[in-house]
Amino acid sequence: MKTNVGGIDRIVRGVAGIALIAWALGGGPVWAWIGVVPLATAALGWCPAYLPFGISTCAKK
Repeated sequence: MKTNVGGIDRIVRGVAGIALIAWALGGGPVWAWIGVVPLATAALGWCPAYLPFGISTCAKK
């Protein structure tokens, strides 16, 4: 599993994931639990949806 999610992308995913989960916990819709997905991809630094397209937001080495 090679890292394909860069710094800014990880921050945005983390904030969005936390916001969606907080909304779900605060009485929001059930679909807001989808926030677990961006939170997990931010924590792992790897997004399986990027693979087929060859996308990587990591800095070039």
